[in-house]
Amino acid sequence: MESFGRIGFMIAFAFIVPTIALVLSRILQPRFTTASKVQTYECGIKPYGSAWVQFNIRYYIYALIFVIFDIETVFLYPWAVAFNKLGLFAVIEMFIFLTILVIGFAYAWKKGALDWH
Repeated sequence: MESFGRIGFMIAFAFIVPTIALVLSRILQPRFTTASKVQTYECGIKPYGSAWVQFNIRYYIYALIFVIFDIETVFLYPWAVAFNKLGLFAVIEMFIFLTILVIGFAYAWKKGALDWH
């Protein structure tokens, strides 16, 4: 029963700390605005033109493919750390995993998702 008390404390702590941070920021925030405070700011350069710019969908697809393959490679790290203890079954599982990863990469390449033009 003592372990449930610790879990309850951690859950309460996880809700109380952000709540306190949000309430304090609401209380301490400045209440007045000026023209320069509501102006869009980008690297110290005054903005010009419209902020509504359409980007090519390929940029988003490329970013999503990068994220997918980046997350997939994160799964390789724990396997590499425990490589000596895992045995033959884990090695076969990792080769199946890498095969699926390479097939997905080849499919994306074949479909032209990695082309910038």
